[in-house]
Amino acid sequence: MLESPRLNLKMRKEPIMSVTEITDTRQYLTFKLGDEVYATDVSKVREVLDFTTITKIPRTPDFMSGVINLRGNVVPVVDLRLCFEMSKTEKTVNTCIVVVEMLLEGETTVIGALADSVEEVIDLEPDQIQPPPRIGTQIRTDFIKGMGKRDAQFIMILDMDRVFSAEELSAVRGAELIKPGTEVRA
Repeated sequence: MLESPRLNLKMRKEPIMSVTEITDTRQYLTFKLGDEVYATDVSKVREVLDFTTITKIPRTPDFMSGVINLRGNVVPVVDLRLCFEMSKTEKTVNTCIVVVEMLLEGETTVIGALADSVEEVIDLEPDQIQPPPRIGTQIRTDFIKGMGKRDAQFIMILDMDRVFSAEELSAVRGAELIKPGTEVRA
């Protein structure tokens, strides 16, 4: 478990890789959505925030929770549980916002992703990561970079640049384009 609910991570700029290209030990931030454990490369994570006031944006899809004010910047916040067709994230003492960088239309964009809880930063060796499952052509799994194995538990490693479909990305992009002078409650 993390010592503090607020976590600041140093960023390493590295190219996006598929599981077959991972040849060295990598660090992953693990978090929970429901009973499942997910992870993302720490190089994509800017910071982890305590849950804060989220300003809802009208006419956005359900998964778009709204925006937050992060040191004067408007940051869109998405509910990953809704993106993964789970129930809406309920606010608890462990609910947090994982602020990540992702590529959106060729540009680096900062978004917040709601998580039920953040677990820890773990190291995974290349031999602990297997390719994502192939489920068929109708089910999207391209957002899963790989399946990490730690003890007897599988951890889904997300490719944050591929979590959203093209339609979903346009909604995130729209929220990001809110003018900086627009009042956003913190």
